Amino acid sequence: MTDAAVGRLLVASLHQSIADLLPTRLEFYESWLNPGGLREGRIGLAPLAAVLSFLRLEGEPYHLITARAGEYTAEWTVAELPRWRVRLIHAAPPAFRKRLVIGVARWMVRSTYGDTNFRVQWRQWRASIDLRASLFCEVREPVGHPLCEFYAAALRRLMALFELDADVITERCRATGAGQCAMSLVVRPPAAA
Repeated sequence: MTDAAVGRLLVASLHQSIADLLPTRLEFYESWLNPGGLREGRIGLAPLAAVLSFLRLEGEPYHLITARAGEYTAEWTVAELPRWRVRLIHAAPPAFRKRLVIGVARWMVRSTYGDTNFRVQWRQWRASIDLRASLFCEVREPVGHPLCEFYAAALRRLMALFELDADVITERCRATGAGQCAMSLVVRPPAAA
């Protein structure tokens, strides 16, 4: 893991989510997610790990904040895409569009934290997703529930932005003691006309 691999997109989305959902605690978290670091485009791995660790101590807000951050990340990723690419993906038939959206998701995951690997295996309208080296799942001791909500929410939002009805379910999470994080993505095929 390298400090340079933490992307500005991840840091900015977490900062905005904390501002939205825990505004009274924002000043505390800005000790690590400082505006100067945000402007420069990078925050180190250690400060980000500290933020995630303290957020987990907040209890339920952790899941709400990471889910909101995932949604922001998806929206901001699509906003940064060239307009021709967005139109191309929207114009593709749903069976092909789902694969194009996963291509966007793959780029999004790499831009949030460069060491995270994202592998997908499709079977019709269902995909198995293998997520390795997620920052969100780095814990010293196993926890009782998955911590992958950032990526699950980001995938759900990406699919919705491209007019695909999808759900993402976390099957296994490293934070709970599993070997890696695994999710299933189910895209509901459009109703036959």
